[in-house]
Amino acid sequence: MSLKSNLTINPQRLWDQIMETAQYGATAKGGIKRRTLSDDDKKVRDWFKTQCEAVGCKLTVDAVANMFALRPGRNNALAPIAMGSHLDTQPTGGKFDGVLGVLGALEAMRTMVDLGYETNAPVMIVNWTNEEGSRFAPAMLASGVYAKVFTPDYAYSREDRDGNKFGDELQRIGYKGEAAPGSQKFQAMFELHIEQGPILEAEAKMVGVVTGVQGMRWYEVTVKGQEAHTGATPM
Repeated sequence: MSLKSNLTINPQRLWDQIMETAQYGATAKGGIKRRTLSDDDKKVRDWFKTQCEAVGCKLTVDAVANMFALRPGRNNALAPIAMGSHLDTQPTGGKFDGVLGVLGALEAMRTMVDLGYETNAPVMIVNWTNEEGSRFAPAMLASGVYAKVFTPDYAYSREDRDGNKFGDELQRIGYKGEAAPGSQKFQAMFELHIEQGPILEAEAKMVGVVTGVQGMRWYEVTVKGQEAHTGATPM
């Protein structure tokens, strides 16, 4: 195949697999509730693992459940080029936020395999754990461990509202991998992400290039005092 040839994905296959994975945590309103390290997260991870291995990728899971599916290239001395996003969702998440980046990468990988296209550098698909942060705060927890912003022990100690610890839930669903976080190196990463808002559609634009995102700050406040009734307590 000429290097100038355009590779075209199978859009129907991508759509079908988005709809297929939407069953894991499907809500009555047509969205997804697939919180990190839940039973539904395990199901979609098992599905993703099977699909990656079916196209000849070697799957590695690190100690905070980040998943890396690697397809060799002609020059495996080069660091891989990565594509991906996350499979977890908000409690009232949509069908495309995050998952499009992972399944779009999987479809790109499938297309290369189907057409017998060999890349120069290896290619990798990444599924980051707890990107949304809706169950375990903060967001981007496991990618933060990968980047050494957080330690693994910090991640393991995070608790959800029911008191379940991240580390315990990792063990429960069987996704505490053996690879050290950060050991799966890559030279670049591409993330396809959907806006899931009305602006692009209203302006009849297919793609938006992100130049910024909303800013956030997290505060932890400890209040020391004494329980008392408002009316009878002197200031």
